[in-house]
Amino acid sequence: MRKYLFTGFAILSFFTSRAQEIVKISKKDLEQKIFNQNLQLKLAEAEVNAANADLLMSRAMYLPNVTASYTGISTNSPLMAFGSKLNQARVEMEDFNPSNLNNPKNIFNFATKLEVQQPIFNKDAAYQKKAGEVKVEVLKLKQSRAKDYLQFELNKAYMQLQMAYSAVAVLEHARNTILANKKVIDNYFKNGMIQKSDVLDMNVRVSEIDNQIQFAKSNVRNASDYLYFLLNENSENKVFQPDEKLEYQESFLSRDPKLKTDRKDLQAYEKSLQAYDFLIKSSQAKFLPKVNAFGSFEMFDKRPYEFHANGYLVGVQVAWNLFDGLKSKSEIEKYKADLLKSQTEIEQYQKQSSLELKKSYRQVLDADNKVNLTKLAWEQTAEAYRIYKNRYEQGLEKSSDLLNAESQMSKKELEHQQAIFEYNIALEYYKFLNE
Repeated sequence: MRKYLFTGFAILSFFTSRAQEIVKISKKDLEQKIFNQNLQLKLAEAEVNAANADLLMSRAMYLPNVTASYTGISTNSPLMAFGSKLNQARVEMEDFNPSNLNNPKNIFNFATKLEVQQPIFNKDAAYQKKAGEVKVEVLKLKQSRAKDYLQFELNKAYMQLQMAYSAVAVLEHARNTILANKKVIDNYFKNGMIQKSDVLDMNVRVSEIDNQIQFAKSNVRNASDYLYFLLNENSENKVFQPDEKLEYQESFLSRDPKLKTDRKDLQAYEKSLQAYDFLIKSSQAKFLPKVNAFGSFEMFDKRPYEFHANGYLVGVQVAWNLFDGLKSKSEIEKYKADLLKSQTEIEQYQKQSSLELKKSYRQVLDADNKVNLTKLAWEQTAEAYRIYKNRYEQGLEKSSDLLNAESQMSKKELEHQQAIFEYNIALEYYKFLNE
């Protein structure tokens, strides 16, 4: 007995541990979490950070480049030996002896050097920096648009979860109705008032609705898993349950909607043209002179870590790129071609977006009309079922007619819920395209 009792507890514990946790959540709660956790937004933020890091490198166009070095050498090279002694400020008259000049003794030289290079005028680098600044602005606009799309995707996913739960509720209500009818039919059969085939038809309908409920529950899990994916959270043994039910969203649409030019994605495309303009100017500026200052301070000695002699060097360099094998000219032509391509892509994208907006507007109107039609059909089938049920209880209708009426009623109720869902999705997409 104890053995069976222990086994029973073990099985009960196993299934309890495997039970799914129902997590109730509102759309507002999801919005607060998703903008901090979603992977797509993290990728967009990483792109902006990378562009900002690239922009920091442009500081080299006005900040000095400073290097320090310490070098030790040993040489008997005539030129190097005499130059090292000269740098160490210890040249004597005998060092000018041709024999000593041609065959110097080995000497040591330890040099400490501080070098500074200061850019003064580099117009091409200035335009490169401006192009980098525009790139950062473009990526920020794309990041903002990605948030708008994520908001739409979140609303859509949440409504899918609402629709899945609505379908389960409708089907379970239909199942309760069927079981109540089945009880009546079973009693009629026991009393010999109906045939066996009527009972079998009812059993088939029960199996059918059970299968539909199982399928609807799988859709609940699928919708919940997708929300967990958007939140970048683990969905194992957890299922979301929405706090709000699926409801019709009232909306007043303006007729003949126009595409807004201040939409974030359109602004990003327009901004990108400025970047190409600056890149073209940067390539053209490579033919302008570049002005850079330079300087160094050096200390020398024949012994390490001593600094007997020192000297400095300062200067300014003006350099022109007179001919680079037509590299800069080819670069200019490439950027001009890319600019023309981007302008064509923007024009195409604007027309496609305008077309998509008008299409979405019509979809909202069609979906709204479908909501009204399915509501009317549901109400009519519900009334028809009520009439069939009353007549069946009076023995005036067949059980098959009652089953058909009940099936039509639950089907039309599901179609109405699906129509509300499709309308809400169409409306959310229209808002996304129009914001």
